[in-house]
Amino acid sequence: MLVREVMSAPVITLRRTDSIRHAARVLFLHDITAAPVVDEVGRVIGVVSELDLLTGEFQPDPRAHAAPVLAPDAGPPQRVGEVMSVDVCTVTETTDVTALVELMAAKRIKSVPVLRGSHVVGMVSRRDLMAMLARPDEGLRGDVVAALREHFPGGPRWQVTVHDGVAELHAEPHGHTTRDTDTDTDTDTIADLLARTVPGVIRVEHPS
Repeated sequence: MLVREVMSAPVITLRRTDSIRHAARVLFLHDITAAPVVDEVGRVIGVVSELDLLTGEFQPDPRAHAAPVLAPDAGPPQRVGEVMSVDVCTVTETTDVTALVELMAAKRIKSVPVLRGSHVVGMVSRRDLMAMLARPDEGLRGDVVAALREHFPGGPRWQVTVHDGVAELHAEPHGHTTRDTDTDTDTDTIADLLARTVPGVIRVEHPS
């Protein structure tokens, strides 16, 4: 599965000069946890997350403290450029999702901008990946069957079952008595690859 098959697009972006409150509204209204920050020509210069926007925005409530709480000397940040992360990890549309998951785990990040050249074309988050894992088996089965029929409009045919994201392909008789082992092996390999490209399918098996 490739990043382009799971990313969110079109991407919601912010500018470094946007106010903290504006950025908070954008993330809240679009139900996203982070957004790339771009310059005047659309190049990514940072990423701002919910946590970035929350830091420093609230003052202690005196009702929660026994002793008086003094107001901070400096005011809270005002602009996205003051709180955004500039050490940005990115992927491309053709990055394998397995590499994306490894990147997220290693860097402990939740969202990653997707680039085409130097411009951002999408955003992929843990939530996007979770959505793939949460897809119902019947929907996955329908997509696998459609992919096989599109590539093999005249046959052969497979019985397809999906359980917890694992697709099983049972080859149906080809209508001949002599089995061409090499041809059948090649066809099964192609069918396996097609099924694995369906977003949400985690593994493909060929039970005997």
